[in-house]
Amino acid sequence: MKMSSERKKELQAQFKQMKPEMGIFAVINTHNNKCFLETTQNLKGKMNSVSFQLRSGGHPNKELQKDWQKFGEAGFKTVVLEQIEYENDETKTNYSEELQLLKMIWCEKLTKDNKQFY
Repeated sequence: MKMSSERKKELQAQFKQMKPEMGIFAVINTHNNKCFLETTQNLKGKMNSVSFQLRSGGHPNKELQKDWQKFGEAGFKTVVLEQIEYENDETKTNYSEELQLLKMIWCEKLTKDNKQFY
């Protein structure tokens, strides 16, 4: 079944308007409660990327990777800590400052709860 060019253009326009969820997530070692925090403008994509890196043994955080190899995937949980919303200003595309601030806030919150970080 062939798609009409009008339908194709409509789907492409919808895709361009889709905005991925952004925010902060944590990979938490359930054995020692150590956390690895990551902020991103694409939560699903970055979470998949981190999982792939850990499974394949290529995560840049060597301490996290070592624990992953020691305890296995079942010894960790990945949780979204907070999402941030897009501003109404459609021209704004860079949210790195907001994400950096969000990470600082969560580091402070988790430090108060005696969490340690990778």
